[in-house]
Amino acid sequence: MEINETDYMEKRVQDQINWFNRKSRCNKRWFYGLKVSEIILALFIPFLSAYITDGCNVLKIAVGLIGILVAAVTGLITLFKLQENWIQYRTMAEMITQEQYLYLAQAGAYKDPERFRYFVERIESMLTKENSQWASYVKTTEEKGK
Repeated sequence: MEINETDYMEKRVQDQINWFNRKSRCNKRWFYGLKVSEIILALFIPFLSAYITDGCNVLKIAVGLIGILVAAVTGLITLFKLQENWIQYRTMAEMITQEQYLYLAQAGAYKDPERFRYFVERIESMLTKENSQWASYVKTTEEKGK
């Protein structure tokens, strides 16, 4: 199967850049949203604790529930690795974009007449490495869960 340059750029390279950008943005939004929630909820604990008296069970329960929410939010951030994923996806998008620009400018390793073949090999190698890392992470996570 032969692939032409335009199709590869549009259907593979640009699609991958878009996918990594979307995933990066999504993880960043979730990370910031949960982190801000965690901070705000944690700030309420000492504030409300100052108003607890012997007969004020409602505030005791509220502080306890807020503590549970803080722990849950912290756990979700850690479990889903939102910050790590955001940075990893952003890095991959930038690496592919940089490679694309080098190719289009015929700079560096892309001065060679076989530059398209080399470009495809480099992009596919980057994507394979990313997929292998993901598969390794999933396998490790499943083994820890057993």
